[in-house]
Amino acid sequence: MKPIESHIVQYRGSHGDFGFEQGQALKESKIIHNRLKHWNVRRPRFHINIEETKQKFMDFAPQMWRELEGLRDGLEMPMEDVLRDFGGYRVEINRSGCSILTERDYMIRNYDYHPQTYEGRFSLFQPNDGGLATIGPTSRLTGRMDGMNEHGLVMAYNFTHRKTPEDGFVCYMIGRMILENCRNVEEAKQFLQEVPHRNAFSYILLDPNGETYVVEASPRGVAVREANVCTNHFEKLTSENRHHLVDSYKRQEAINDQRYPNMPADIAFQLMNDRDGGIFADNYKSWSGTIHTSVYFPKDLGVWFALGGDAEVTTFNFADWLSGEDVERTTMHGEVDTDLPFAHMD
Repeated sequence: MKPIESHIVQYRGSHGDFGFEQGQALKESKIIHNRLKHWNVRRPRFHINIEETKQKFMDFAPQMWRELEGLRDGLEMPMEDVLRDFGGYRVEINRSGCSILTERDYMIRNYDYHPQTYEGRFSLFQPNDGGLATIGPTSRLTGRMDGMNEHGLVMAYNFTHRKTPEDGFVCYMIGRMILENCRNVEEAKQFLQEVPHRNAFSYILLDPNGETYVVEASPRGVAVREANVCTNHFEKLTSENRHHLVDSYKRQEAINDQRYPNMPADIAFQLMNDRDGGIFADNYKSWSGTIHTSVYFPKDLGVWFALGGDAEVTTFNFADWLSGEDVERTTMHGEVDTDLPFAHMD
C-alpha cells in the first residue's frame, strides 16, 4: 500500500491573484517538475494558438483567462507552456474510469485514473472578480475533477472516448466553468449545449432540487437524460461509445444491484469505497484505479472526501467556509494499492 496525501488550498480574492500565488507556491514543486519532464520525453501532438484560446475563454469564462495570466506570472513560464499544461483548451487527455451514484440529497463519485496524473490538491476558492465560489479537487491546477459551488450545484464527469477530437475545452476545464458560471442544473445543461467540446464525456449534474441529469457531450452532439448511475458509456449518443465496454457495464450493474431508494449516504459511500465491493477499482496501471471518493450534499453544502479505499472521510462545511470560517487542516491522507508514482509526491 502506498501512502498518499492531498493539500487543501483556500483562497479568497481575484482570479489573477489566485493564479499568481499558486504559480509562486508551485514554481519549484514536483508537480511542475514532472510536467516539464513529461515534455522532455514526449512531444505534444497538438498546437495551441494563444489568441484563439484567449478568445474562447473570453466567450465562456473570461475570469479563467485572468487566472491563467496570473499563473504565467507566478510560474515565470511562457504563456504557450502554461496553456499546454494548464489551459484545458485543445490539449490531449488520456482514458479513465470513474463511477457515479446519486440520490436526491447527494452525489458520490469514484475518481479512477492513473497516479502519475494526480496532483493532490483540493481547492476552496471564493472569487471577488466574477464567478461563483467552488469547492473540489483540482486537475491541472485550474480545472476541477468534481465539485460543488455556492448555490449547491454539483458536477462530476465520466470519460467516454477521446477518438476524433475537435477544437474545444477538455473535461476538467469544462467542469470548472460549469461550477463558476452556473447556479443550477438548468443553467449547466444550457452551458454544455453551447461550450465547444474537445472529447466525449458525460457530465453528471445535481442541485438542491434533487433531480440528477447526465449530459452526454461530444464534439458532434449533446444529449440529456435523467439517471442516478453513470459509468463510462453513453446511453443516448451510442455511436460515440468505444467497442470494449465490459468494465463500464460491470460497474454500472454492480451499483444498480446494490443500491436502493433513499439509501443513506454513509451506506452508499461504503458501497462505492469498499475495495471488495465490485465498484472500487485497482487498475492503476490501466488508467482506471480509484484514487479518491467524493460526496457532495447540495442542500446543506457539505462535502466528504476520502483518498483510497476502505477510507475514513474528511468532512467540509462549505457554508461555514463561505461565511469566513477557514478550514483548519492543511492536508488529507490515505493509501492506495500501487507502487506507481504520484505527480505531486514522486
